[in-house]
Amino acid sequence: MVLAAKLFVVKEERNLPLLATKLKNFRLEQEMSVEEKSFKLLSEISDISISKDTLEGTFSYDTVFLVNQRGSSIPITRTFEAPFTFNLFGENLYLTIFDKKSRANNVANEMSKALFMSLGQIVEARIPPEVLKRFHEENFENTKILFFDSVDLPNISKLSLYGEALGTTTLYNDYLEHGQIWYAVMKSRKFGYVVGVTRNAVVTCFSRADMPEFKTYVKSEILPLLK
Repeated sequence: MVLAAKLFVVKEERNLPLLATKLKNFRLEQEMSVEEKSFKLLSEISDISISKDTLEGTFSYDTVFLVNQRGSSIPITRTFEAPFTFNLFGENLYLTIFDKKSRANNVANEMSKALFMSLGQIVEARIPPEVLKRFHEENFENTKILFFDSVDLPNISKLSLYGEALGTTTLYNDYLEHGQIWYAVMKSRKFGYVVGVTRNAVVTCFSRADMPEFKTYVKSEILPLLK
C-alpha cells in the first residue's frame, strides 16, 4: 500500500493546547443532493493526543460518489480518514496530513476554517530548490528519478531522468543549467524506504511501511528540508 502525505505551514498560531481544544470540538454536518437523493455528510476530528511539541489526531469526512449499477449511476457515501500531525519545529508550526495531495489540500482548508474561521492560515510548505538538490546529492547513488521544472529551453516545460547514479551523468549537469529539481525519487539510507518528494512538500512512500513508521520518516527527513 502506497502511503502519501503533504506538509503545510500554520502561519501564526503556535499554541498546541489551544489548537487541541478547538479541534476536539470540531464537528460539521452538511446536506447534499445528488441524483435527486439527499445525503447528510459529516466531518469530524477524533483521537486527539498532545505532547510538548506534537499534536496528533484523525480528520474523518464523508463524500458522495457515483457507482455504475446495471447502467444506472447510484450515489453512495464513503468515509475517508486522514491522520494528521502538528509539529513545532524551529520557529514554525507545521501540519502534516497523511493523505493524497488533493484530499490533503481539502482537509487543510477545512482545518484552517475550523481553527481560524478563514482560509489562508494554513498554507503549503515549500522545499527550496537548492535544498532538494542537496538532499538528493547527499544520496546520489540511491536516486532513481528526477524531474526538472522552470526549464528555460523553448517549447520544453519539464525534463526528466530515470536510472541509476543519475547525479554522475552529463545530462544531470546539463539539466541543472536549464531548470530546477521539482521531484526526486530516492531510497533513504536511514530508513530504507523508496520515497518521492516534491518541492511543494508532497511525500509518497512506495515501500512497505506502516503509518507510525511513515510519520517518523516524515518528521526525521522531510521536516528539516522545509523553508
